[in-house]
Amino acid sequence: MAPTAESSKPTFDKPLKLPLPQEEIDRINAYLRDLTPEQILEWAAEHVPGLFQTTAFGLTGLVAIDMLSKITQNPPPLIFVDTLYHFPETYELVEEVKKRYNRDVHVYKPEGCQTVEDFEKKYGQKFWEADETTYDYLVKVEPARRAYEELGVKAVITGRRASQGADRANLQPLEVDNTGLIKLNPLFAWTFPFVEWYVETNNVPKNKLLSQGYRSVGDWHSTVKSGDGDSGERAGRWAGKKEKTECGLHVDYFKLKADAERKLKEKAASEQPSEPSAAAPTPVSAVEATA
Repeated sequence: MAPTAESSKPTFDKPLKLPLPQEEIDRINAYLRDLTPEQILEWAAEHVPGLFQTTAFGLTGLVAIDMLSKITQNPPPLIFVDTLYHFPETYELVEEVKKRYNRDVHVYKPEGCQTVEDFEKKYGQKFWEADETTYDYLVKVEPARRAYEELGVKAVITGRRASQGADRANLQPLEVDNTGLIKLNPLFAWTFPFVEWYVETNNVPKNKLLSQGYRSVGDWHSTVKSGDGDSGERAGRWAGKKEKTECGLHVDYFKLKADAERKLKEKAASEQPSEPSAAAPTPVSAVEATA
């Protein structure tokens, strides 16, 4: 009897046993590459332990949130890294998503900071201009890693897609970074028109700025409206920095952390007041000496 499609379907541990060896990652990707985003998410919900969704509420992340709402009654928890510098429209969208999908959101901010004033008291105003890489570490990477440790995160659903280009051009459905964190990219094969089609067809909430000339929304100080002829789907992000394609969450964590900690230590040392020189002893007058 010839094997049926169901019997020839590969099987995986439920849940997956971590850490995943490379041969198992390759086997998983060979299977996931032929699935739809919904099927990838359904598979992940069944197989991937410690699964959360990190999102800045961009369009792809919103599509995944909507898909999961239709796949499972217990979708992976949401993590939002609040840099403190998001647009008001982004914070409005977070509340809209919470209400629309009846979801709680774990919000993580820069360590020891609840407000912009707190952050600028520690690091100064416009710190992103002084050291953008360390800024990214402080407002995005460190809070995310703290969330992973405190919440027991083993895997995250991302909004990354191969069509976004740069470092994402060869994206796979499932990856493991150098910290051992699993990154699931369910819409890895979708182009931006597919994402827009899904959002419109399913009436998915989206950032109001997208209808005002913005194509991709990040921090207010580094996001501008896309210009004429600037058709890239991430146009307007990191204005004036064409070489920049990632915010720090998807680069070498250990290198970024070491560089940031070194720079912060140097910054703190340079801001320390210099030691006052020892005062010269006051001469004793002959009168005082014989008093």
